[in-house]
Amino acid sequence: MTDSSLYATYARADLKFEKGEGAWLTTQDNRRFLDFAAGIAVNSLGHAHPHLVEALKAQAEKLWHVSNLYDIPGQHQLAERLCAATFADKVFFTNSGAEAVECAVKTARRYHYDCGHPEKSTVLTFSGAFHGRTLGMIAAGGQEKYLEGFGPKAPGFITLTSLDIDLVKQSINEETAAILIEPIQGEGGIREIVPAFLKALRDLCDESDILLILDEVQTGVGRTGHLFAHEEAGIKPDIMAIAKGIGGGFPMGACLATEKVAKAMIPGTHGSTYGGNPLAMAVGNAVLDVVLEDGFLDHVAKMGLVLKQRLAALKDAYPDYIEEIRGRGLLLGLKLSMPPAELINACRAEGLLTVGAGDNVLRLAPPLIIDQEEIDFALRALEHALDKLVAAKQESH
Repeated sequence: MTDSSLYATYARADLKFEKGEGAWLTTQDNRRFLDFAAGIAVNSLGHAHPHLVEALKAQAEKLWHVSNLYDIPGQHQLAERLCAATFADKVFFTNSGAEAVECAVKTARRYHYDCGHPEKSTVLTFSGAFHGRTLGMIAAGGQEKYLEGFGPKAPGFITLTSLDIDLVKQSINEETAAILIEPIQGEGGIREIVPAFLKALRDLCDESDILLILDEVQTGVGRTGHLFAHEEAGIKPDIMAIAKGIGGGFPMGACLATEKVAKAMIPGTHGSTYGGNPLAMAVGNAVLDVVLEDGFLDHVAKMGLVLKQRLAALKDAYPDYIEEIRGRGLLLGLKLSMPPAELINACRAEGLLTVGAGDNVLRLAPPLIIDQEEIDFALRALEHALDKLVAAKQESH
């Protein structure tokens, strides 16, 4: 599909959605789809959630944007709530996940500069990571397919080839500022980082006087059944980047940090024209209203367990196609024996929207509000899609 006035950077499906309600989307020609992609793990509360709609409408009638030249009360409210619910003491609001991770890296480097160690500027990352599409963040991710054609790789990032704590130790030197990692690699193929490794990283950072940065852009705000995925490992980062789910569909992100680290970010060191504007803050606060309600995260964990169990049965039924079930909560993946495009298309034909990920993974990231009936629909659609792929393969032979 070609849009002549647009950059040709997206391989778009020929679907034009007009409205959504809960976990469902409806096209202009009145076809209905169950959304198990959620805008790539963004629509945490589904589509047109009444509380989010009301919050946005009420704010839109008052004030949209003033810039950070002035005090924005909604920022104070949301920052205080995020700090109360996490390790953090300070928050900086951004427009996207990439900006949140950029802010995290800048904060780490500035902290060491402020401590008299400007040489400590290198950040260790891991192969398979995805931290965004800016020039800095494609360098942090280190994946050649994102770096190709964009000139010299931004310096200051070293990508480690395996999740080996001895390799990490050997890679730390007098220039190391921080370690940056996703608790679950989303774009990289829903690859979980085991709690023991996260704990080992935390201990190593403490021993080496470097900072631990967590990228929870995709895993945060309830996606795994915890408010943030690292909670399962019983650790606390020094800095954390979040986005996606916190806006529920409105573009926003945030960088969270401890007081010790954030105090180096003084006036003039960082900024954003749009970040944290009144519209974004109204929606972010509304998202937290729902996610922090009693029982909400329990529901996510329960639905995640049901979905994972059903997917395990599907794997047993189609062993030639599904190799492994990955992920936690409602960030799950089917590791396939083939690229996921065919199965994505077959699911779409059955009324189910999914999204691919690296390492031949079909990613399932439905809204956190899904129920048992919707999981039943998704599994029937997956089964029918797989049956059609099996039949097509048999015919071709």
